[in-house]
Amino acid sequence: MLVCEAVHALSLRATPATVNAIAQEVGIDQSGASRLIKSATAAGYLVMAASATDGRRREASLTSAGQSMLDQAHHWQEEVFAELTRGWSDQKRRDFQQAMTDLIERSYAMDA
Repeated sequence: MLVCEAVHALSLRATPATVNAIAQEVGIDQSGASRLIKSATAAGYLVMAASATDGRRREASLTSAGQSMLDQAHHWQEEVFAELTRGWSDQKRRDFQQAMTDLIERSYAMDA
């Protein structure tokens, strides 16, 4: 799940999902990321292919099974968020989500 989430997050930022990029996204070393990628690929959640811009690099992408798993996980996360914020106004929920989004985007800018 972790590596699929990383590939998804990188794709949202139009960043190639290389082993090094995934390792940085997850906060582990390259060898650990390689093992996670290998496991997710063997499970059918990811596929590795040569980069369209640089044939020496390999990039991960989600398979339909990986996307389905991720969609289910995101749905579960939304249900948990709704439960945790029961009793909050819609405005309070939106404000909290926006604040979290702002923090995440700022953390990406710090890594650049």
